[in-house]
This record gives sequence, structure tokens and C-alpha cells, in this order.
Amino acid sequence: MTADTGAGPRVTEAVTFRRLAEDDWDTVVELESAAYAADGLSEGREALYSRGQASPDTCYVAEHDGRVVGYLLSLPYPLYRCPDLSSPEEAVFESTNLHVHDLVITEELRGRDLALRFIRHLREEARQRGFERLSMVAVRRTDILLALLGYRAHREVAVPECYGPRAVYMSMPVDR
Repeated sequence: MTADTGAGPRVTEAVTFRRLAEDDWDTVVELESAAYAADGLSEGREALYSRGQASPDTCYVAEHDGRVVGYLLSLPYPLYRCPDLSSPEEAVFESTNLHVHDLVITEELRGRDLALRFIRHLREEARQRGFERLSMVAVRRTDILLALLGYRAHREVAVPECYGPRAVYMSMPVDR
């Protein structure tokens, strides 16, 4: 997850969330690379696409002024487990846990509450679909922000090394 600290002015008007469409993938790949490549966390198009295909109904983009400015990939995944960034998703799981695999906001709109709004949107969608928990792997110290949003760190859960040295598995109930 790329941090969105809420430090800048709010972008509330004209930002909409919708399901990720096939035509959005080039932009998603560009946003993901810009957010993670410098830290060695970029997984590439094939792996990203495989996660989106595992649960297309739970993957979204944010639009502002007619362009995609962020995305959220989530998929049902067993609680206390997470995808390996180094390989595409091969299984589709049935689970009451919805794992937020990736949340990225374009750099120029970070710090404007969009990540928080994205998480709220996802929680409502998850509630309507009958999911009981949301999980996420926090990278680059975003566990601090996620804790403020209600996520609980599960430091006892081993996270694959590909997430980086400070990665923390976190979860929260959908209805909290």
C-alpha cells in the first residue's frame, strides 16, 4: 500500500470509484511501477493481471478529471496468507477474508484522503458481498497509517521476503 497521509487538501468532488476494466491495465501497470519499482517491490504486468483476474468484481480504479488516478486490487484469500509478489496467482480461493493486495494513488494526489476513501469503499463492497475480514500487507511503514484505520498487525504471520524487510501482515473485521 502506498501511503496517503491526509496532509494535503481533500479531493472530494469529481473522484469516483468503479470496477477496474480491461482498458485500465496499462495505467495500473504504470502506477504500480512508479510506486514500487525503486524499492524492488514491483511485480510486473503478468502478476498484477493474475490478481485482478482472480476476483475482477473486487478490483477498482479511482477516476479524477476523466483519468485513472489510483487503483485497488483485492481478492478472496485465506486469512493470514498473502500472494507471493514474484509469481502470478494460480489459484482462486473461496474465503470470508478479502485481501487488499495493492492500493496505489498517483503521486500528485497522495495526501488527500483518497486511500482512506478507497478503503471505506472497499469495506462497504466487502460487507455487501458477505466478507467478514479485510487483510493487507503493509510495506514501507504504512502499518502506522493502517493501524489508525482499524487494522491490527499480526507480526506472528510470516510475510514472504519479496515484500521487503519491514512488511507487516494486518487485518480488520469488515464490521468494526
